[in-house]
Amino acid sequence: MVWQGMGMVIGVYGLGYWWASYNPYRHWPIVAVGFLGKLFGPIGFLVNYLTGEAPASFGYTLITNDLIWWIPFFLILKKVHTEYRWALH
Repeated sequence: MVWQGMGMVIGVYGLGYWWASYNPYRHWPIVAVGFLGKLFGPIGFLVNYLTGEAPASFGYTLITNDLIWWIPFFLILKKVHTEYRWALH
């Protein structure tokens, strides 16, 4: 049941990213939600690893699922902050 729920959430994120990809500066709230997810995912893993709930090998998935997205999401949100002042178009 948990894995089905996670699959649904991942699918919804994918649709949001697809929509935002047409104009990430206009759809920056979707990018911001994705960025938060990419930040909190590794934090959740770390908590679960430290409590013995998740094996260290799960950490490898963070590289392709979360960490590589930090830079592009950050750069998009930085531009939104400096050039658009968080305006919703």
